[in-house]
Amino acid sequence: MTSLLVSLLLVFFFFPDGNAQGNPPSPGYNPGSEVSSTGFSQGLTNRWGLDHQNVDQGSLTIWLDKASGSGFKSLSQYRSGYFGAAVKLQPGYTAGVITSFYLSNNEDYPGYHDEIDLEFLGTTPDKPYVLQTNVYIKGSGDGNLIGREMRFHLWFDPTQDFHNYAILWNPSEIIFFVDDVPIRRYPRKSDATFPVRPMWVYGSIWDASSWATEQGKYKADYHYQPFVGRYRNFKLGGCTTSASASCRPPSGSPTGSDGLSGQQEAAMEWVQRNYKVYDYCQDPQRDHTQTPEC
Repeated sequence: MTSLLVSLLLVFFFFPDGNAQGNPPSPGYNPGSEVSSTGFSQGLTNRWGLDHQNVDQGSLTIWLDKASGSGFKSLSQYRSGYFGAAVKLQPGYTAGVITSFYLSNNEDYPGYHDEIDLEFLGTTPDKPYVLQTNVYIKGSGDGNLIGREMRFHLWFDPTQDFHNYAILWNPSEIIFFVDDVPIRRYPRKSDATFPVRPMWVYGSIWDASSWATEQGKYKADYHYQPFVGRYRNFKLGGCTTSASASCRPPSGSPTGSDGLSGQQEAAMEWVQRNYKVYDYCQDPQRDHTQTPEC
């Protein structure tokens, strides 16, 4: 009995619960408040699946069924900025389905593009959604793509209400935010490991059954269609490609400088300690010669 108790205590202390209760400590600063919200039609447009999209008073609903999914794209291309949206996900069985908000220049550099992703990986009713953050540099998915995935569970149910998700991208760093709590910071350590070419803002809902849920174990089941993603409160604050060279993107920290404040760092560390479920830098099966930033 004593040895069993000791074993249980070791598990508790060294393998924290990925669904720990409670909210993260306050980051003390909300960079999203520095960026005005815009309605869908003011800053974005449909890219595909027009008949699987509905715009109502600036809010967007897109859905996936057996016929099609849907996607959207910004009207402008950006060199840097703070980009976000409030998103509400579908409850129930959503395995194989990805709801996304991301930056990319794939249309400009097919086969050689950059990308910064926020992807909600669909799930089965007994398990929480996974939020995947990812950074690609000059890759395409043709075998040369090197993902830099960090995945999280969330400290709330993303199907019950809208929550704000954002990407801050400037020449020095990428920071991913959930309700303005930083969950991941990816600093620029070299030109070879950081996206610097202009990108567009995208979002979509699509069938990724081959890999999205537990590496493809669970597929999209169209008995549960339609699968719906809801977006509103879009934030597109940054420097477009037509802006002057003096344009400066919003900062992620209260000082206006690169990096995070001590309070923001503490909040991010709390999230990663309690809710991070995968980190490519800590994956022993990855070839880390391809990811020197680790």
